[in-house]
Amino acid sequence: DIVSRVLSEKLGAELGTTIVIDNKAGAAGIIGSQAVARAAPDGYTIVMGNIGANAINYSLYKKLPYKPTDFVPITMTIANPNILVVNANSPYKTVKELVDAIKKDPNGNFAFGSSGTGQSPHLSGEMFLQRAGIKAPHIPYKGAGPAVSALLGQQFTFMIDNLPSSMPFIKSGQLRALAITGSTRSPELPDVPTMAEAGIKDMVVTAWFGFLAPAGTPPEIINKIQLATKKVMDTPEMQKKFKEMGGFSGGNTPAEFNAYINSQIADWKITVEAAKLSLE
Repeated sequence: DIVSRVLSEKLGAELGTTIVIDNKAGAAGIIGSQAVARAAPDGYTIVMGNIGANAINYSLYKKLPYKPTDFVPITMTIANPNILVVNANSPYKTVKELVDAIKKDPNGNFAFGSSGTGQSPHLSGEMFLQRAGIKAPHIPYKGAGPAVSALLGQQFTFMIDNLPSSMPFIKSGQLRALAITGSTRSPELPDVPTMAEAGIKDMVVTAWFGFLAPAGTPPEIINKIQLATKKVMDTPEMQKKFKEMGGFSGGNTPAEFNAYINSQIADWKITVEAAKLSLE
């Protein structure tokens, strides 16, 4: 939603139309993805796909109302690391302090939240538990906004969120960032260590978002939207906004985005199977 709204006005102007954003939240992106998979392949209905709905879900769910071939990738819009955050009033200042507290707790008083079952924050949380050798129940919400609000209200202990949705609250001092899932530190948060620096090895996660259209959409329409999106994202204004969100802009070709999605489907299948997760 955040990236869609950042892009919509200028992308609409570039395409000579008005872009209407229709939020179909919930069910780990299944509701919105299904709606687009069933839409007319005329270029007028596209989805802001993501790592959850268009990569993780294929191995996480036993049955899905859509499959990879129901979509034609257009272009990646933004990619960014996830970030481990706690409420600013939390006593935990480091990843080690958080992990040690969970290990010492016999009553299961700790929990982690996410923007929804199967999204990258959920799977990142599961990966974190695996790597740290700890256990905590998962509390899913219907989107990043409700999850962040719940953490601000101290409804659970920690979350590994997509950086853009937590960044404003980190900057305002309402959330405390403990570690980032990138291979290097974020230029926007230079004092926040990587997971490796914080003692959690082998935990590099990049959340990504991008446009996909219903299968059968003509190549000339796909290419037109891709070129327009790249042109808008390459402007200094958009580069600045994406940097402020802690991410980097995409703009790759439909073929490149398709290959990337296929590699992500294969990679996340390994993680889902290791966590022994399976949903109806």
